[in-house]
Amino acid sequence: MKKKKVNLRDLKPNSEEQHSHDDGHNHSNPKSVSNLNTYLPAIFSFVMLIVGIAVDYFEAFPHFSGWIRILWYVVAYIPVGFPVVKEGWKNLIKGDVFTEFFLMSIATIGAFIIGEYPEGVAVMLFYAVGELFQSAAVNRAKGNIKALLDVRPKEANVFREGDYKSVSPEVVNIGEKIQIRVGEKIPLDGILLSEKASLNTAALTGESKPDSIQKEAKVYAGSINLESVIEVEVTNKFEDSSIARILDLVQNATARKSKTELFIRQFARIYTPIVVFLAIGVTFIPYFFVDDYIFRDWLYRALIFLVISCPCALVISIPLGYFGGLGAASKNGILFKGASFLDAMTKINTLVMDKTGTVTKGIFKIKEVKAINWKETEFMQYLMAMEEQSTHPIAKAILEYKAEGEDFEAQDVSEIAGKGLKGIVNGKTVLVGNKALMTANNIEVPTETESIVESIVLVAIDNQFAGYVVIADELKDDAKETITNLHKVGIKNIMMLSGDKDSITQQVAKELNIENAKGGLLPEDKLNEVEILKKNPENQIAFIGDGINDAPVLAASNVGIAMGGLGSDVAIETADVIIQTDQPLKVVRAIKISRSTRKIVWQNIILAFGVKVIVLILGAGGLATMWEAVFADVGVALLAILNAVRLQRMSWN
Repeated sequence: MKKKKVNLRDLKPNSEEQHSHDDGHNHSNPKSVSNLNTYLPAIFSFVMLIVGIAVDYFEAFPHFSGWIRILWYVVAYIPVGFPVVKEGWKNLIKGDVFTEFFLMSIATIGAFIIGEYPEGVAVMLFYAVGELFQSAAVNRAKGNIKALLDVRPKEANVFREGDYKSVSPEVVNIGEKIQIRVGEKIPLDGILLSEKASLNTAALTGESKPDSIQKEAKVYAGSINLESVIEVEVTNKFEDSSIARILDLVQNATARKSKTELFIRQFARIYTPIVVFLAIGVTFIPYFFVDDYIFRDWLYRALIFLVISCPCALVISIPLGYFGGLGAASKNGILFKGASFLDAMTKINTLVMDKTGTVTKGIFKIKEVKAINWKETEFMQYLMAMEEQSTHPIAKAILEYKAEGEDFEAQDVSEIAGKGLKGIVNGKTVLVGNKALMTANNIEVPTETESIVESIVLVAIDNQFAGYVVIADELKDDAKETITNLHKVGIKNIMMLSGDKDSITQQVAKELNIENAKGGLLPEDKLNEVEILKKNPENQIAFIGDGINDAPVLAASNVGIAMGGLGSDVAIETADVIIQTDQPLKVVRAIKISRSTRKIVWQNIILAFGVKVIVLILGAGGLATMWEAVFADVGVALLAILNAVRLQRMSWN
């Protein structure tokens, strides 16, 4: 069944405006809903209806009868009824008969024909009021998503011709320098040129804690500068910036329908004409079976049947429930690429995760320094002098060590492929590398090093073993809590796949209480492991990765989840769900939000079907009036909407 927002003041639909419930409810914006003028037709009709009923009941005006009474209720009906009747007629001409407008028009005009004027006005009035409240509810549900639109920067102060000029972000080129004052939004992605900055990234990541960054760190459009004037070198054009892609992703998320939404839409198209023909049957078939058949009574029952039949509660509240879920997720720094993935997340029973960058920080740090027959500081000065010649991540970790005294300088440094470095420091020959390097130079390595699973750097000075440094990747602060909470929400089958060496992978898995882990894998090996899991049809698999080298597995899983995806092009393109921070715990929150959304959607389905079936039976049997019919249609819709709006107030800690 198709349905379109009715503007009670000035309904002027055209072909482009026509749409079905499969793209949600295209209601007016919040300003028009809150505008008193929008409510004036309903207020006028309400006052006229109440006055008319009061005069009827108290019989205060003897002349309030005949054409005067009819005219009074017609005037009360027109402000709320004319836009609906007009839209129903337009759809009828186009061949789209079974719309809600047609049903409401036939039911209310039929009530006038049989003399039930107050009820005819009341049905249309409550329908119109219901539409207004539904519009407000939809806009509220979209509020969290629309809040993202507010982070779209409007201008950029770009350095041109010796001065800063305010221009549109769309015309700023890569490599140009922009200035951001305190309280302003960063208009484009870039690299920080200033020494430091404190940024509010809440609109992008859902995190209220300010983010302190240093010179040459990446900054993203939409972040708010908190402390001092900063300068940034632009690295992406506006249309390619992270915020532009995320806004596009969120705005289009509602286009991907869940199976539940698609089913309800198809159901409504079949259900509505069936009910129309049943209503015709209720009117005429009793003539052949009932002795005291009265056409007016059975027509009244059929009209009730038509009012009740409108699947308004279903086709509005279900998309609204998914809107609420998508909005709540975006508010928490979680982006679902569509309602279909909200549904898919509820079915996940197997979670496969990457290690580096997902449950670990991906930053190497010194875990242990062991100097043999050397002072630790002096030992580290020799090692650091050598590592200054390397760009390896492990070298960077070693160079963060704070050694007292003068820096040593290395000379004649050469790299031995696959083994390490050799050079001269302070006139002494220094070897830095792995056990193979030591063995090749006949240097005996202590057996204690063999039990160390982390990355280890061995050092020899003048052909004597001088010590070693253990380098390790740190677990994220919430990594252990994530695994614990995943078990609590029913995800029992958790597997870790890593490109890091197997011994390190197994140690991290043990720390996190993950029983199944494999290391030393290439991206294609990870894909093979997931394909093996998929052979069991009972496995519904989510994969969590950093969205860069895990793109094949993200695409192959039932749900692909990218960690820290704000700055990753591949994450945004490949993943189905994007966690905008580096917090794996938000995966648990994503599962909880999706389950809450699905629960509310099914509550609304059961509520709408249950009440409608009961009142349909009562209406056909002559035990329900138009007032019960109004409750079964508009009343249940409003109850379902209020239930869906609860998603906006929930917390999932």
